[in-house]
Amino acid sequence: MLAKLSTRPAVRRCAGASALALALFGAGLPAAAADQPQPDLSRFYRQKLTWSPCRGTAMPKDLQCAKVTVPLDYARPRAGTLDVALARYRASGTSQGSLLLNFGGPGAAGIPSLAAEGKQFMDLTKGYDLVTFDPRGVGRSSPVSCGDGSDEASAVTEKDTDISRPRTLLNRLRQAADQCARSSGPVLAHIGTMNASRDLDVIRQALGDDRLNYLGFSYGSRLGAVYAAQFPGKVGRVVLDGVDTLTESLAEQGVAGAEGQQTALDDFLDWCTTDLGCPFGRDRRRAGDQVIRLVRSLDENPVPTDFGGSFSGQDLVGAIGQALYSRDLWPSLERALASLVDDGDTRGVLAFTTGGIGLPSHERHRTDGGLTDAQDVPADNLPAALMAINCADDPDRPTAARLTEDLTDLRAAYDQASPVFGRYRLTQLLLCYGRPRGTDFIRDRVKDVRSAKMLLVGTRGDPATPYRWAVETADRLGPSAVVLDNKGEGHTGYSSSLCVHRKVNDFLLYGSLPASGSSCPADASRQSVASDSTG
Repeated sequence: MLAKLSTRPAVRRCAGASALALALFGAGLPAAAADQPQPDLSRFYRQKLTWSPCRGTAMPKDLQCAKVTVPLDYARPRAGTLDVALARYRASGTSQGSLLLNFGGPGAAGIPSLAAEGKQFMDLTKGYDLVTFDPRGVGRSSPVSCGDGSDEASAVTEKDTDISRPRTLLNRLRQAADQCARSSGPVLAHIGTMNASRDLDVIRQALGDDRLNYLGFSYGSRLGAVYAAQFPGKVGRVVLDGVDTLTESLAEQGVAGAEGQQTALDDFLDWCTTDLGCPFGRDRRRAGDQVIRLVRSLDENPVPTDFGGSFSGQDLVGAIGQALYSRDLWPSLERALASLVDDGDTRGVLAFTTGGIGLPSHERHRTDGGLTDAQDVPADNLPAALMAINCADDPDRPTAARLTEDLTDLRAAYDQASPVFGRYRLTQLLLCYGRPRGTDFIRDRVKDVRSAKMLLVGTRGDPATPYRWAVETADRLGPSAVVLDNKGEGHTGYSSSLCVHRKVNDFLLYGSLPASGSSCPADASRQSVASDSTG
């Protein structure tokens, strides 16, 4: 599922680097602004949906589409609107309402995700209309973009994070932020999880449901937790799988992510070097060095792609990161890397990327808030939306002076966390520079939620959202949160564990909540898929 294809997953922590991140990004921040009075939103809550078959050759015939209109700015609902794209599979049994799905990212469009991966959720149609949506700024819902990559500033992620020239670096980062703003339209100023959560409540009402029934993966868990804090009385049966952090800053998440992905890469190389087809040979120690040399070589001399662009070492790092989410993908990753190393063929590794490499952006973003045609969604929408949402959700914005002072130490911390993923992660963090300060609502206010019980699934071997985040988030949410301990591996548990799949379905369909402290064993039949696969 697309939760596993997020290009900026937040994963495990490096303790020393986290302390550095707190020192750098937690200083001198103003207190949260007081809540504004709620304007009249009644016209948005009176909507009725009109469903029709989804258009497009990739759309299943039984998938229906609709749209719901929401305020661009909830503080000023008369200042403009935008449409949010919806899709659903009708219930096959007696419907008890709708079940909303979010596949993660942030930035993953729900409609193509459900169209491609819907089969694994069909048993939930026994009791629900299965509904998903493209969140604001994503997919067909006023998609954001940072341009077609022709401007040097927009290509900052593909260039070295040159800490020896901090003023030049910061200028380029600000230029990149300005280009994203120019290319995205008015939605960029109103993107983020708090507004997406409010959209979710408008969708709930338009669907005719008194309470929100919801299944959110990875980033979708952040969205679900924020909804529970904003609308505790509207929480129905909610499952959060691959639980995101509510408290760690992007700086902490970035260092932790580099460390976690390095661990996953080491596990892959342990496996790869036992196979004759491994492009890095059979010497495990040398294999790690070869990966580093390959990344650096491609950064210095990117290779052309079939789409007319170029493929750099950082593009490779992003692709490897995607493939490491599941052991099932290891044989495919091995073959893709072999094609790249032996023949310079990028097609295999490009298959793992989810944005930034592909057809040029159409540069036709709409300013009227209407839905964008699927073929006009910019190729970079996922990474552009991911960055915009993460920055909007994070209140930390160090000054140029503070960032310049600590940049050397920060770069060292990221490199120590991972010689492969460190630079990639640091660049993602730095791209918030030049953007408006994000909300502190999530960090300060999403806690002690008095809602119906919610099920949180944490997977012990999750390379993107570590198990401890499920425990920490449950403690923060309070008695309403119940943790299911999945002792398997892979990002999220629903698609990788038969036990998790069954317990989640029992809760969503029948209200049967696992007891506190329940666990699921590693699913041996699924864990062995990668090792048993042949080239």
